[in-house]
Amino acid sequence: MMTYEYILVRYGEMTTKGKNRSKFVSTLKDNVKFKLKKFPNIKIDATHDRMYIQLNGEDHEAVSERLKDVFGIHKLNLAMKVPSELEDIKKGALAAFLQVKGDVKTFKITVHRSYKHFPMRTMELLPEIGGHILENTEDITVDVHNPDVNVRVEIRSGYSYIMCDERMGAGGLPVGVGGKVMVLLSGGIDSPVAAYLTMKRGVSVEAVHFHSPPFTSERAKQKVIDLAQELTKYCKRVTLHLVPFTEVQKTINKEIPSSYSMTVMRRMMMRITERIAEERNALAITTGESLGQVASQTLDSMHTINEVTNYPVIRPLITMDKLEIIKIAEEIGTYEISIRPYEDCCTVFTPASPATKPKREKANRFEAKYDFTPLIDEAVANKETMVLQTVEVVAEEEKFEELF
Repeated sequence: MMTYEYILVRYGEMTTKGKNRSKFVSTLKDNVKFKLKKFPNIKIDATHDRMYIQLNGEDHEAVSERLKDVFGIHKLNLAMKVPSELEDIKKGALAAFLQVKGDVKTFKITVHRSYKHFPMRTMELLPEIGGHILENTEDITVDVHNPDVNVRVEIRSGYSYIMCDERMGAGGLPVGVGGKVMVLLSGGIDSPVAAYLTMKRGVSVEAVHFHSPPFTSERAKQKVIDLAQELTKYCKRVTLHLVPFTEVQKTINKEIPSSYSMTVMRRMMMRITERIAEERNALAITTGESLGQVASQTLDSMHTINEVTNYPVIRPLITMDKLEIIKIAEEIGTYEISIRPYEDCCTVFTPASPATKPKREKANRFEAKYDFTPLIDEAVANKETMVLQTVEVVAEEEKFEELF
């Protein structure tokens, strides 16, 4: 029985790129190879227009499941490859159609003749292929407007591809083509979504988390590690920087008026993150802020907080409401981790009435009364850094190491 031998990857947005297109294709190929490490038999051929993944006996469902989270892939087509002869094409189309799961009642045939010297025209091929399917099935009809299944045939010189099963990819651009940013990863619902959307634009991310023991627990720290681990589904790896923030917060609580403590805390986080960004050659800072959600996320607050960094601050969620953010969090697998009831440093020493329209002049005046530089230096110097990879990849590497 014929089965799927190939997965055809369609690029989508990458096709709009000009001179840099080869770089985008090469990066996508590297990312795909990394995601498919556990499938040793596959072969990958990345061309200018699409990518061909030859399965060589690997399970097409398992491979396509891994590919659906790779940014830069617009669509996936499970495909059979047959000789470009009419009888082989008809048999292949029937075999592909019979593998479609679910309640199928209607179909149509779509033919694309890349090889223009094929002896039959498209309009001659349609009834030949469609008729063969009708003759070998029951209770199936043709519907050219709204079919349950579209049997696609691409005819080339020497061979043809037959496709029925089309699946959506993650879209976006391949992670790695757009530089690197530092993401402030709090442990809440918003920041992992911001990291995900940043990666979708082809940007590599490193995460910075501020923790304040004993006011925040080891369980809260583990929650953030788990979030970073979950995000590795969408990239090769996530580097996580765990920054000790206790002394900075205690000093802010002691030295800064309570109404400005939240603003000053965020400014200190930006200063520390900028220092780490300089060390790690990052080009921007990403946050999970959404306009108007809390006191620190008003335009006035953002204006005052931004003053302390020269780095661009990317806020992918800025115009989203909470329900939109939750929906994405559920889809990408971070929501259930984010709602674990463990505190983070943003809830420590929370002021009763934080300023919603803080002024830069006031923030600078309050900060000038105490030299925070040694505390910032200490926080940066004592950060803990870990590199997280997809669980399956780590398992495969450990299995490989055991052989030696």
